[in-house]
Amino acid sequence: MADGLSKDKKSSLKMLPSFVRSTPTGKESGDYLALDIGGTNFRVLRCSLNDGQIQTNAEVYPMSSEVMTGTGRDLFAFIADCIKSFLQKYDIKGSNIPLGFTFSFPCTQHSLNRATLITWTKGFTASGVEGEEVVQLLQNALAERCPDFKVNVAAIVNDTVGTLMASAYENPKSVIGLIIGTGTNACYMEQLDAVEKWTGDRDDPKQVIINIEWGSFGDHGHLDNIRTGFDREIDEHSLNRGKNTFEKMISGMYLGEVVRLAALLLVKDGALFNGNAGDKFNIRESFETRYVSEIVGENGAANAREILKDKFGIDASESDVDTIVKLCNAASVRAGRLAATGIAAILLKINETKDRIVAVDGSVYKKHPTFAKIMSDTLSELIPGNTISWVLADDGSGVGAAMVAAVTKV
Repeated sequence: MADGLSKDKKSSLKMLPSFVRSTPTGKESGDYLALDIGGTNFRVLRCSLNDGQIQTNAEVYPMSSEVMTGTGRDLFAFIADCIKSFLQKYDIKGSNIPLGFTFSFPCTQHSLNRATLITWTKGFTASGVEGEEVVQLLQNALAERCPDFKVNVAAIVNDTVGTLMASAYENPKSVIGLIIGTGTNACYMEQLDAVEKWTGDRDDPKQVIINIEWGSFGDHGHLDNIRTGFDREIDEHSLNRGKNTFEKMISGMYLGEVVRLAALLLVKDGALFNGNAGDKFNIRESFETRYVSEIVGENGAANAREILKDKFGIDASESDVDTIVKLCNAASVRAGRLAATGIAAILLKINETKDRIVAVDGSVYKKHPTFAKIMSDTLSELIPGNTISWVLADDGSGVGAAMVAAVTKV
């Protein structure tokens, strides 16, 4: 982490300054917009803040492949048109409507509301956007498509930062934002003195939220001694070989595949399914992470039997079912313990182990029945006597972006 914060040292952790310097106090008030773009659907939200309470209105807008792969001008014109429709529907008016922008694509951030797109991902290829400042492109489209509404893009943020900010409004003791979903990442508040590569001012508050981009931990070999053959096979068939090592051992995109590959090894040895898993189970990524969540919960054995029969056509024996349940639990425990180890490292670095909150969002954390307990138990092992609480911060990418806009306004 220290290497990532330095100017010149190499690190697998990017440790990106978010330029967000303060968390909410709970006293923020007013109406704020949020724009959340990260896939084929995007959302526009209004967050009304008053006396520590949040009320939201939200609309989801699907994007066609033509919009995603056309020109950047058409893409941002479409987004601006949807924002205009939202403002009209909810009768939102004003001379300076602040908007927080969650943009879940790789960017180089220059200030709170300036970020350059490095490269498109997730099926987007809109021309004329890579290498450009995305906030300016959005602001230009808003000025052109809805000049009667004076929307001001106050900040562009990462969803992990949004998670911390969303939690801090109601829980001021929040110190870490964590995503455990399709992907995984974390952020935390760091003192400026520790951020050698900081290029902003040194005024109060002398702190900044750091987006760790911890999914890439291990890309330089630090996890080689605990990576398995299953991890290496997943990496070999991924679109980003040799990258995001930590994420591939934890997140929902890969957890089910870890179980499937482990099961296939047992099938090969004749220890599972009488040595024959059938065609469907042999399809890559066919064993989804949601199956893991169903199998490690209540009625896990019955769920495992049903999934194996309905999804894969496998008539599993009692022994087969027991083995699948154990594999799902083992993969889950490993993922949860690795994530908790990362959290422990952050807490120890900032010397915050008492009466603080880790804000968490993401589909795995929300839907996996034992993941939260695994992380909490592991943290107790690593930092005995800690009084850290884990709090679900739902919709960090939406509400959190609005919070950044609110704090910026204040």
